[in-house]
Amino acid sequence: MSSHSPNHAPNKLAGIMGWPVAHSRSPSIHNYWIKQHGLNGAYVLLPTDPANLKDALKGLSALGFAGCNLTIPHKVMALPLVDRINDTARRMGAINTIVVEADGTLSGFNNDGFGYIQSLLDGKPDWQADAGPVLVMGSGGAARAVIVSLAEKGAKDIRVCNRTDSSAADLAAEFAADFAQNLGSKISAVPWAQRHDAVADIALLVNTTSQGMGSNPALDLNLDKLPVTALVSDVVYIPLETPLLQAAKARGNPTAGGLGMLLHQARPAFQKWFGVLPEVTPELVKLVEATF
Repeated sequence: MSSHSPNHAPNKLAGIMGWPVAHSRSPSIHNYWIKQHGLNGAYVLLPTDPANLKDALKGLSALGFAGCNLTIPHKVMALPLVDRINDTARRMGAINTIVVEADGTLSGFNNDGFGYIQSLLDGKPDWQADAGPVLVMGSGGAARAVIVSLAEKGAKDIRVCNRTDSSAADLAAEFAADFAQNLGSKISAVPWAQRHDAVADIALLVNTTSQGMGSNPALDLNLDKLPVTALVSDVVYIPLETPLLQAAKARGNPTAGGLGMLLHQARPAFQKWFGVLPEVTPELVKLVEATF
């Protein structure tokens, strides 16, 4: 039986497990790269009920999958179900990428932080992690990924602010010793009531909450005291430009949207599965933007 692919390597499969998962843009991204590089493979949706996650992960090797991505609600639940986890993913307390090794064991990674850092560099090519204090709004999974990636990149002063003060305080307390000892970073919590003043001396503002997403109300944050040089980023990518980014752009701040994080986090995963580090091309950006 002849293969129509220019590449006669065995067919490689990867996919994304989530519940629900139909909304995922990941198949568009990975299948674009598979085609672009003439590879023999496919990236598919893997709707997986949380009750079946353990069995689904065990089945990856048997079905010939190179690995998979994980999205909500599996990123934390999968931690104890893989054979090994890298340091970054362990710090984040979540994995978004699984690689099936040659012996069938599973390795867990989290590339969300890599994607986030690349999105900042897209927004401001000369961005430096240690340019000044960082204020992170939110304390959920996305906040953890952002905070860890910034600390590992060299951010020295990270402040976290959440509508529920105790959530921000707990997150800062959890990371404090590790960051101080191993990364030379300081992390602290800012009370919600002080958020409008907390932007006064920062170099980077990050929204990791769902405020501004879809029909959700915009993030309740006054930018009047924000230095005009500060980079403003949002992990939300629906809409492509949130009210926060519009407000920042209008006053002259550089901005970085959430789509870059989504596109760039896919690159190291693709490389681990298919052996090629792909690029985020203008054509790919257009293709994904057209799906919104």
